[in-house]
Amino acid sequence: MLKTGIKRFYKAVAVKHESHGFTLLLDGKAVKTPAGRPFLAPTRALADAIAEEWRAQDADIVPDTMPLTKALNTALDRVASHRAEIIEDLAKYAGSDLLCYRAAEPVELVRRQRGTWDPWLAWAAERFGARLATATGVAHIVQSPEALARLKAAMAAQDDAHLVALHAGVTITGSGVLGLAFATRALSPDEAFAAAHIDEDYQAELWGRDAEAERARARRHDELRAARRFIDLLAPADAA
Repeated sequence: MLKTGIKRFYKAVAVKHESHGFTLLLDGKAVKTPAGRPFLAPTRALADAIAEEWRAQDADIVPDTMPLTKALNTALDRVASHRAEIIEDLAKYAGSDLLCYRAAEPVELVRRQRGTWDPWLAWAAERFGARLATATGVAHIVQSPEALARLKAAMAAQDDAHLVALHAGVTITGSGVLGLAFATRALSPDEAFAAAHIDEDYQAELWGRDAEAERARARRHDELRAARRFIDLLAPADAA
């Protein structure tokens, strides 16, 4: 449905309340997911924001400008039928979590890693009972099976929609801990992104930045911000 190059084929966009959520209507016809499932948003706020994405399309439909539509399609089609596989893949990040592999030098990089990463490892230990070990270098750290099981259980506790955002948080940061902090809104997208790029930013201060790498970095940052907006729109209207 959201293939590149499709001409806009509708004029009116509306939202309709159904018994299990809110559906999108294009010229009065209910939208389906690419797999043919009902396209139902769990909250009115999300449905309205998705409707605005469709209204904003010009002569051609440009999927890259519709991140909320893509996220909901992913939740309804892919996550709903591949939950166990997705959770298993995300749990592997916790087993080799970015936050656990530290530089031995220089002193300034060591200081930045400790100052930013230690509080989030402490957060994971307090919130989930998952205490991860750290070490310098790149040799694999054998983490406590209990800690990894607790982090995996925290990931599995996310519903399908939140699992989409968790996937973005984990894969973009390279950290199960940062991903969980992001998905539970304990960490903003900008904070999560900065925490995940401490090493890269330090090296850039010394040697400068590559233009192509910066464009790729900006795309990942935008993806994380879009995932956070998706999470925010999933919150009930009366949520704080």
